[in-house]
Amino acid sequence: MSRLSRKTLSQLPASVGKPAYDLAGLTVGIVHLGIGAFHRAHQAVFTDEVLAGDPSWGICGVSLRSAETRDALAPQEELYTLKVQDGQGAALRVIGSIVETLVAPENPETVLSRMADPSTRIVSLTVTEKGYCHNPANGALDESHPDILHDLQNPSKPKSAVGFIVEALARRRTAGIPAFTLLSCDNLPSNGHVLKRVVTRFAELRDPEFGTFVSTVASPSTMVDRIVPATTDADRSVIAAALGTEDAWPVVTEPFRQWVVEDEFPMGRPRWEEAGVVFVEDVSAFETMKLRLLNGSHSTLAYLGYLAGAETVAEAMALPGMENLIEGLMREEVSPTLPPLAGFDLDAYRKALIARFKNPALRHRTWQIAMDGSQKLPQRLLGTIRDRIEAGEPYDRLALGVAAWMRYARGIDEAGDDIDVRDPLAERIAGLARPLDDADQIVAALLGLTEIFGDDLSADRSFRTTLSATLARVLSGGSRDVLRFWVL
Repeated sequence: MSRLSRKTLSQLPASVGKPAYDLAGLTVGIVHLGIGAFHRAHQAVFTDEVLAGDPSWGICGVSLRSAETRDALAPQEELYTLKVQDGQGAALRVIGSIVETLVAPENPETVLSRMADPSTRIVSLTVTEKGYCHNPANGALDESHPDILHDLQNPSKPKSAVGFIVEALARRRTAGIPAFTLLSCDNLPSNGHVLKRVVTRFAELRDPEFGTFVSTVASPSTMVDRIVPATTDADRSVIAAALGTEDAWPVVTEPFRQWVVEDEFPMGRPRWEEAGVVFVEDVSAFETMKLRLLNGSHSTLAYLGYLAGAETVAEAMALPGMENLIEGLMREEVSPTLPPLAGFDLDAYRKALIARFKNPALRHRTWQIAMDGSQKLPQRLLGTIRDRIEAGEPYDRLALGVAAWMRYARGIDEAGDDIDVRDPLAERIAGLARPLDDADQIVAALLGLTEIFGDDLSADRSFRTTLSATLARVLSGGSRDVLRFWVL
């Protein structure tokens, strides 16, 4: 079978969407750090839809760790297939907005040169929470992080996204080239502010005066929303059969998509509003809503679902009690903590989330969502718990999400088998909690991780008591038994 490429585009079935612009005329205007499936199903798609109006906004995708994406896309001239599917069917479309892919560890100089080029006006990121090398409890740069220490000593050969950004800004400043706009697209509250904070502090550590300059760089916050499960070999086979040609690196996603962005782009931007992007002065209310409703629910059902033997989100939602738990979590415990959104139908949004979680066509693995829990919990669950505590209101469902994470993060499932826990703190957490069987002891040990829980929750006796009682139920009865409590 032939490989997807510019030559084979004309051979694709008429039902397959194709780029509506001249691929040969694209030039790079955006460098994107973290060229994973989410970016290729979200920001790259929005960009693809507006390139006909201005082809100078092509994307240079950068992998900060693995060459896997570059090796798959380069033989396809960076083209790939987007499959949008739900229970009613699927639609295929070829995306052409990526102009080139680079692998940072292979040649950091090439990446830095591209970022320092005057044509690069936006540097965007999807590097996950851990990619910011920060303390998730307070958002400050982790100055003891191995990559940060390395990058301070080796500024021309950085490893971290922070190191690449700051070195590129230094080169642009020296050359008299205006700074690019920083655009975080990760699930962090005030993600633009977090990014600005860590790069400014890193620049200060290099040179205080340079840090003052970096503090003036535009870094708008964003809210992104689209469910993008990991693509499987089965997905690739089905897509190849539909295309009549091989695509080594397609992405699969749902019909729903949302992107809300603060409109601060001194160097210009694509006309993303023509593709449905919503530009606002302050994105914080939208991102809080999404982090707490979607992401908080996602994490809760992922940990409980995984422990109950559910491989996917849809399977987890079918467990007795899960849908009622998640619906009640969103309606009774999360929604009262949200800031007002004028004209936004919160009830409809919650119902849409339930429907999205139940989408049987998306095999979104609970194990995938469960990754990096130590980095995700502060934004997804703990902030909501703090607001509930301050209001003197119960948070039983939220506590269950945290307790399920503690049970999962110990690294032993309910059958006594090892769990492949992927988390920056996996070894520390396992060292603290794996030898313990008593809920009170496990909670006491893990609340000592103040970089997750902060000093306030770590010292809150009521929170500790609630969490211990909840974890005790999870340990004694198992996740399925706990879920049955929520069956109406």
